[in-house]
Amino acid sequence: RTVLIMTSPKEQAAISRLMGFLQEWDNASKVARSHILDNFIKANQGKTGPELELEFSQGASLFLARLTSWLRLTYMYGIYLDRQLKSIGIFLSAASSHRYLIEFLEVGGVLTLLEILGLNQLKEEDKRESIKLLQLVANAGRKYKELICESYGVRSIAEFLAVSKSEETQEQVQILLDSLGHGNPKYQNQVYKGLIALLPCTSPKAQQLSLQTLRTVQVIVGAAHPSIVDAVLGVLSSMHLEVQYEAIQLIKDLMAYEVRPVLLKGLVELLKPPGRETAKVKGKALDDPAALHLPEPLSVYIQQAAAAKTIGILAKDSTKLAEEMIQLRVVHGLMCAMGNQDHTTCQRQASITLEYFVRTFPIVEQHVKKATGERLFQLFMRDAKTLYMNMDAVQVDILVSNKVNIPGSLSSPERMPHMEEEGGTE
Repeated sequence: RTVLIMTSPKEQAAISRLMGFLQEWDNASKVARSHILDNFIKANQGKTGPELELEFSQGASLFLARLTSWLRLTYMYGIYLDRQLKSIGIFLSAASSHRYLIEFLEVGGVLTLLEILGLNQLKEEDKRESIKLLQLVANAGRKYKELICESYGVRSIAEFLAVSKSEETQEQVQILLDSLGHGNPKYQNQVYKGLIALLPCTSPKAQQLSLQTLRTVQVIVGAAHPSIVDAVLGVLSSMHLEVQYEAIQLIKDLMAYEVRPVLLKGLVELLKPPGRETAKVKGKALDDPAALHLPEPLSVYIQQAAAAKTIGILAKDSTKLAEEMIQLRVVHGLMCAMGNQDHTTCQRQASITLEYFVRTFPIVEQHVKKATGERLFQLFMRDAKTLYMNMDAVQVDILVSNKVNIPGSLSSPERMPHMEEEGGTE
């Protein structure tokens, strides 16, 4: 039996317009298609799925299919890529338009977007549009986040963040990584480890954003991976204060996790960088006697100063943490850092932190006073912040060569008189 579908003249006219539009697209040159997309973007920004269907006489999917086909054929060359991605974004962001998302994914949309991120010949603006589309996919729900991660998306996205030159783009990437870290239990650890792997990158903005995102994802993951210790301590060598700030905030958060002892030990060790004599084991330095006298790189001193600052912040936050660090010989390390005449910021930060320990713990005051001698100790207590400007060479040597060690429990009253031998008196 044949069923006849009757259409009104109005519907027939709409279908005719659609077919005419699609035919125009199919026959158009690249330049003509770019003009069609410009008009489409201008006329349809913010429309809902039903509104798009009305615009295309219930045939919007036919245009989306043509868009995605053209994208897949030309994305490697960057031909009008920004217009293509923005046009697809209108479909994916439209309310009540889940079918468009499914249609886009079915033709390999996610893989195409991820591949765009890794192509050096493409413009940063195009890659930013690709990130925005991936955000739309991720925000559609858990299974779509999993699809991105299953396509090695975390690695592609993280690598792009590390090399991106635009802060606006990097901030969009952060939004995407944060989305992938939430509501994605199967792959949240992958996102977490990807963020840790980003910390040694050379982009300060990428480091800052990764640290910020790590703080939120760390709470979701619930357990700190051991690799985070060296990674976050390494970031303290950054000369960018905003990066150091985020690193210190993350370190404060990590005090609630099982990596705390290793992290505290690492911080204290940074107060005494490896001696200059270790430079001779590096490469051709073995054949160069002058290498034995090379100064430490500036980044080492910056890291030393940041460690002293971080230790002070942690100690003021928690007496328990302060006591743990005293057992790790933090007082010895701080005094050594105070004698680093190659970096005044390091001297100043170490002095400020040591002053807190001295004023908070009588046992520390006793040890420091004995190690420095009365004159240097009074100079220190008078103004710790400016001590580095008022020391002579002998006093610097006293600090650098100190042997302060405060073992045992600070709460044990009987050990107060039994102070270990310390070097250096005036």
